[in-house]
Amino acid sequence: MITPTRSMPSLRIALLLAVILPSTASAHDGTTAFTGACIGPVPIEFILFGIVLAGVAMFHLHTLRIALFGAIGIALYKIIASPFGTGGGVGGFGLHLGNEWVILSNLLLLLVGFVLLANHFEASRVPAVLPKFLPDGWVGCFTLLALIFVLSTFLDNIAAAMIGGAIAHTVFKGKVHIAYLAGIVAASNAGGAGSVIGDTTTTMMWIAGVAPTEVLHAFTGSVVALVIFGVPASMTQQRYSPIQKHAAAGVRVDWMRVGAVCSILAAAVAVNILVNTRFTEVSDRFPFLGAAVWAALLLTAGLRRPDWNLVPNAMKTSAFLLSLVLIASMMPVERLPAASWVSALGLGFLSAVFDNIPLTALALNQGGYDWGVLAYAVGFGGSMIWFGSSAGVALSNMYPDARYAGRWLRQAWYVPIAYVAGFFVVVLLLGFNPGTAPRNSQASAARPPAPEAAVIIPARAATVSLTDTSAGPRR
Repeated sequence: MITPTRSMPSLRIALLLAVILPSTASAHDGTTAFTGACIGPVPIEFILFGIVLAGVAMFHLHTLRIALFGAIGIALYKIIASPFGTGGGVGGFGLHLGNEWVILSNLLLLLVGFVLLANHFEASRVPAVLPKFLPDGWVGCFTLLALIFVLSTFLDNIAAAMIGGAIAHTVFKGKVHIAYLAGIVAASNAGGAGSVIGDTTTTMMWIAGVAPTEVLHAFTGSVVALVIFGVPASMTQQRYSPIQKHAAAGVRVDWMRVGAVCSILAAAVAVNILVNTRFTEVSDRFPFLGAAVWAALLLTAGLRRPDWNLVPNAMKTSAFLLSLVLIASMMPVERLPAASWVSALGLGFLSAVFDNIPLTALALNQGGYDWGVLAYAVGFGGSMIWFGSSAGVALSNMYPDARYAGRWLRQAWYVPIAYVAGFFVVVLLLGFNPGTAPRNSQASAARPPAPEAAVIIPARAATVSLTDTSAGPRR
């Protein structure tokens, strides 16, 4: 067991704060309705949020208390001194919770439900027979990450990460390196980026009227990123605890548990597709996906009883993420910088510490983005820190040692590199082409367009404006 440190180099704290605070300068330029107090151009809410995130990064044994007290403190400050977007005082807070309750309850149901699902999967003994099918050496480790990537294209990224974590626990005999845990999270986030049923943010785009084909090219960046982070993560894991070369002898798969797992996943996928294609007008009024997972869990309990003893600890860990999501929803980001490839790149870094769901909602309201580029940025960006995505928080239920921001940043240094490399591969090869104007979009008619940024695309040996929409359709 590694003893957590009580301090953290100031560089890491500065990294967390630098990601959050500069973005607010462009978010509040005097043209928004924000009326709360600021220090310079920065609203006090962002400073308080930065303090909470720095506390989470430094004091690993107290993350839940820091997040809970941070949420309570910021809510009280908003009620007393800084109006919500829905109004001031207790009434404004109540309306704000009314807007957010579906997202929060859906996350809670999914996080806890997928803990039980992952336990079902591990208890089925399927992970114990997988070594027979996985290659030896680091290639086998990389193959597992690729499998998680594929699973995440049609499953929720939380489910893909939890299933991957359960397999890793078996094939590596319980010894999984932090670098590989980061790889599991990154693979689950990257796989969902190009699919409208693979990630909450892409599903939001679909609901808003963005065609599924408009986010597909996010896979171009995701595949590049998978190679860049997957190879070093796999080599590190193979040195730390080699993959089993042979399946355990005499293992019998519990097909009843496999059936329960398949039924739960099928229910989640079916409800996700049904609600977001046939009932879009009510999709944001009830936590349909989380409710479907729990309905399937209860209905299949007669086949194999879930391990209900896991629920209390899963609830505790989930409360941490929900606190951060609630804090993020209270930030006064009424406006993002003008849509461009530069702002999309920045939103990816911001997603590592700021919930990508409200960021995506703001981007959809603003319009003017290349939705595949944005999907890659906000989908994969959260992989850079363990609490930057729900997949990372969910995996920390299984591997508590993952909850060390300093170690994550130090030992998974290749994830930010993979993010930047994948991003520029997409932009350089395909350009930045603003897509469909989403429903209720307030596209940039109210302000001048962003300055154009030119890049050289070697294949054409020509300078192309990344904000120019005249280049024609993407091939």
